[in-house]
Amino acid sequence: KITHKYYQPKEASNASYLEAIDLAVEGGAKVIVTPGFLFEVPIYIAQTKYPDVKFVLLDGEPHTEDYKTYKTEKNVLCILYAEEQAGFFAGYAAVKDGFTEMGFQGGMAVPAVIRYGYGFLQGAEQAAEEMQLAEGSIKVKYNYSGDFAATPENQTRAAGWYSAGTQIIFACGGSVGNSVMAAAAAQTDKWVIGVDVDQYNESPTVISSAMKMLGESVYQALSSYYAGTFEGGTTWILDVTRKGVGLAMENNKFMTFKTADYTACFNKVVDGTYEINDKADIKIADLGLKYVVVTEIAD
Repeated sequence: KITHKYYQPKEASNASYLEAIDLAVEGGAKVIVTPGFLFEVPIYIAQTKYPDVKFVLLDGEPHTEDYKTYKTEKNVLCILYAEEQAGFFAGYAAVKDGFTEMGFQGGMAVPAVIRYGYGFLQGAEQAAEEMQLAEGSIKVKYNYSGDFAATPENQTRAAGWYSAGTQIIFACGGSVGNSVMAAAAAQTDKWVIGVDVDQYNESPTVISSAMKMLGESVYQALSSYYAGTFEGGTTWILDVTRKGVGLAMENNKFMTFKTADYTACFNKVVDGTYEINDKADIKIADLGLKYVVVTEIAD
């Protein structure tokens, strides 16, 4: 019989996360699933403290607090995602739905956020080309806030973009998205694309979300554990071929972009018809965009 229990850390700190892991092990847990980059340091410590316990770290890899040492022990399976593909779907859908004035509001310029952004631009480019729009038809304001927080500054920046004509912003930076949603809600007919999970219930302004399929990831990881094929010491990068990323269509508010359009786009990413640059160490200019004009905004 398989049993499970949820352990809620008392606060957002490495010590508190480790305490929750300690409680889970004391409670008899044989495999522990932890979500997000906030668990990277706690798992770095826990993996050697509890060598007989298996850990699944979603969206992160274990490292020391100073980021100098990365190490994944044999009892840890890390799962990362092809963010550029999820971002591609978001940009593609937005342009196909008729949006021409868009924004990308990233959080910190870490590789995952950069890949979301570059994917978004490439998806918009692909859609504009298929629609035979004029070159330079799609305008995108592009910024990294440098944090993952809901702040007055982030809301003010988004409000300024919306007031200046931006119709939709892909908000890709944790709680930065809440600031963008607040800015969109304060004006009429302004939209937000959410990130990581389907954020439709966080604001009526959310048209869709670029998603990491966390539930599917956990299912695959636990299936491997119970099948005796747990790939500890490795990192999976889940992409469309492994149902790792997607676009939230169940609660979408697109005007013309339909599920059939998304399915066709998804399949073209799977079969390689659409090639998406997944590099995070290049400049926007290296993407070779023609239909999309990007204005990079540094605060």
